[in-house]
This record gives sequence, structure tokens and C-alpha cells, in this order.
Amino acid sequence: MPPLVTAGQMQNIDKRAIEGMGIPGLDLMEAAGRGVAEHLRDELLQGECGDTSIAVVCGRGNNGGDGFVCGRYLSEWGAEVSYFLLGETTRLKGDALTNYERLNDKSAVTEILNENDIPAFADFDIIVDAIFGTGFKGAIEGVAAAVVRAINGAGKPVVAVDIASGVHADTGEIEGEAIAAELTVTFGCPKYGHYLHPGRGLTGLLKTVDIGFPPQAITGEKINAYVISEDYVNAALPERAPDAHKGSCGKVFILAGSQGMTGAAALAGNAAVRSGAGLVYVGCPESLNDILEIKLTEALTRPLPEVGKKRTLARRALGEVMKYLEDIDALAVGPGISQHFETQELVRRVIARRTIPTVLDADGLNTFAKDNTVLKQNSAPLIITPHVGELSRLIGTPLDEIIADRKTWAQQAAQMFNCVCVLKGAPTFVADPGGIACLNPTGNAGMASGGTGDVLTGIIVALLGQGLSPLDAACCGVYLHGMAGDLAADELGQISMAAGDLIDTLPEVFVHFRL
Repeated sequence: MPPLVTAGQMQNIDKRAIEGMGIPGLDLMEAAGRGVAEHLRDELLQGECGDTSIAVVCGRGNNGGDGFVCGRYLSEWGAEVSYFLLGETTRLKGDALTNYERLNDKSAVTEILNENDIPAFADFDIIVDAIFGTGFKGAIEGVAAAVVRAINGAGKPVVAVDIASGVHADTGEIEGEAIAAELTVTFGCPKYGHYLHPGRGLTGLLKTVDIGFPPQAITGEKINAYVISEDYVNAALPERAPDAHKGSCGKVFILAGSQGMTGAAALAGNAAVRSGAGLVYVGCPESLNDILEIKLTEALTRPLPEVGKKRTLARRALGEVMKYLEDIDALAVGPGISQHFETQELVRRVIARRTIPTVLDADGLNTFAKDNTVLKQNSAPLIITPHVGELSRLIGTPLDEIIADRKTWAQQAAQMFNCVCVLKGAPTFVADPGGIACLNPTGNAGMASGGTGDVLTGIIVALLGQGLSPLDAACCGVYLHGMAGDLAADELGQISMAAGDLIDTLPEVFVHFRL
């Protein structure tokens, strides 16, 4: 998985490479600018630059220097490149000045000193944003703000160099004007601002270029955050043996369902089936069994004792549940299970006695909101999958504090309960007890619909049952879940998406990785 860094960490890596390892800054800038040019050519121009007019808008710093390099290559490949510098060329310095001096035609550089100098960007085919880099903080003001508005209003594809100007590299926050890019080409490592909203919405397609940082320059930063990647998922997913049978592909048990919530149990069960589990059992209140027999075709239902006429699981179901778990590879507890006090007592006892990897979700998590002692004492592998509200209740931290720094609180929860924490959201963070946090880049707003969390639980427990470690199961699970959501959005649009649509697209997701 590629490291995920702050602007400060990236500056340290850059400094370590240049000052500590003797890598010339000009070489790094050359590779960066060329990388932007190559991705612009390949992603937007199908490999051909001829007969294309490109405006490269540069600031006076290193981001502008990257822009000069980018434009130089595009010009060499046949594009008609015009440069626009925010400020005076006489104020350029360092590597940016050197690359300005390397331009074959300096007359192609126009200084923008006031709003009257702003060109008609709509006259160009493509615009390159090389105004501000990852070190920018605050709000874009004055002439620069007018330039950004003009670029955004031109209606032409914009390629951002390193990060869209105006987006805070650490938080994704925007205080004023900001470039809306169709393509962003960043260097060395992706930054948080590429993935955190609202910056994520202005990043467009994100590409990362290796510009020649030695591995030691990156590892020396002791980074503890990563972006879940397709290569990682491909390597982690299990291969199915030619002589596999249903008993060898993972047996999972999902404790779920209550009155009005059979859908949650069915979604989790069907998702587990579609995610490769050989046998899926759904334990449910006995009076709801007939309903789930209809909703679940491939999964097996297990009717369990319930509370009177409440149609929710009773404490006395414990013996039967533990008996079933003797021959099970992974357990999920929580989808639609209710917060009845007897059901909660059942959940507490199951979690305390279990010996197999477990996913704890939804009302399973809410069971421990008032007393999380059992979770702190857990000995068998555990994955918790809260959204921010559930985590707030679970650890007693104000909701706004968690929302402000979801990565850190996911890490805190993982360490507190010695488990893997999947903090669901946009984006989702997965954290392990060792302090590692992994950001999931897949998914979209169409997944903000009831039941999608139940689908995620089914995917993760199926992967656990097939032998993946808790961290791998969680990271692969959220990536596949989001990828299914992206495919569903492509087919149906975000507004009309429902949780079941993710289950329908899961086969296409798995075909992408495994036949």
C-alpha cells in the first residue's frame, strides 16, 4: 500500500533526499514535471499532443517550476503551450528560475500582475494548474483568486500539479477559492487532502508519480498511514484451490435480525455468500425464521430462542449459539439485532466466550456503549465496524471530536480494544492495534443508504472465514465494498442506489480480481 503523508512529512522526505542523500532538487523537479506531462498526454489526449493548445498557469514557487518543466515536455511533443506566471519573472528564484531559463521560448510566458492580465482560458483546450503546491495554507486572495475563478469558469479540463491549488494538503479543507481539477498528478506519495472532503471532490482522477525519492528517504519518516490499493487487495485475496469444497472455503455464522430488521440479516448473509464463504449460517429469532428462509436462498438459517413476543433474540439462546460456533471459522454479530436488554446480554456473553475471529457491528456495538469492559478484555481476533456515532457512544468521545480527526480516533479505538477498527465514512479508515491506519479510496455518496453497512459486515466475515487476517479482511472488505458501490453508481446513478445493488455488483468486483 502506498504511504499517505502530510505536507510536512513530504517536505521532510524531500529534504532528506536532497540534503541527506545527494539527490539534486532539479532532478526531482524534472521528473515531477515530466510525470505531469505524461499523465496529461496519456489520460486526456490518448497519447498525442499535436494540435492541442495548453495553458500552464504557474506560481513563483517550486509548483510553478514543475509547471515550466511540464510545459516544456508538452511543447516538445507537439502541443502549443502558453505560460502564465502569477507575478514577475524577475522574482523567480531557485529551481523554478532555472526551469524558466530552460524554456526554449520565454516570450510564451505572460505575467499576470492584475485582473486585466487574465487571459480567456476558454480559448485553450487544457489548463495546467501549477499555482500553489502542498505547502499552501489559508485562502487564495487577490489576483490569484480571480485567476482561479477564471480557470474554473472556462469549462475546460484542468490538470493540477501535486494538489489542486487552494486545497489544504493535510485536511482537504478549502478556505476560499480552489481549483476544480479533472486530473491531479502528485509526487512521491499521496496526501491526505487528496482523499478528505471537500478536497477529494476537487482532485479528480489521482495519479502518483515516482520522481526518484530513495526508499530510505520515505521509510525514514516512520509513516503510519497508507492508502489501500488494488495491488494490495489482489495479493491478499485468497486463491481457490482446484479441489475446493464448501467446507474448505470458510464457514461463517451471522447472529442477526429482529422484528422489522430482517433485511439487515438478509443483506449480511447474502453478501457473505457472494464474497466466497463456502457455508453461511444466519442465526435469527425463531419467529422470523420463515421470513429469512424466503430472503435467503443459499445461506442456511438457524432459528434461535427469542424474548416472548418481542421477536428478538433471548439470553437463553447462548447455549445453542455456542454449540453452532464449535464448527465455524468466523462470526459476525450485530446486523439488525436490536437493543433489547436480553439481546444485549446475549451479545455480551457471546463476545466474552467466543474463540474465533469476529466482526462486531451495528447494535452489537451499541451493546457495549455503557460498559465496554468485555471488549477491552477480548482475546480472540476482533473487528469492529462503527460509524462515527457508534464510535462516539462506544468510547465516550464527543461526536464532533471524532469527525474532526477520524483517523486518529480509529487508531485510538483499535488500541483501546486490541482490535481492528473500521471507522466507516467518507473516506473509511481501517486501523490496527499497532497504530497503522489505512484509508479506503473506493466508494461514493450513493452508498449513504440503509443496509450498506450490513453488506460490508457480510463481506468482511466471509473474508475472515476464508483465512484472511483481521487487518487484511477489513482492508480488502472496505475496498471491495466501495468498488461494488462505484460499479452500482455507474450503472444506476447515486440517487437510486440501494444496499442490495452492491451485492448484485459483487460478482463483477471479484471477477476483476479472480475468475
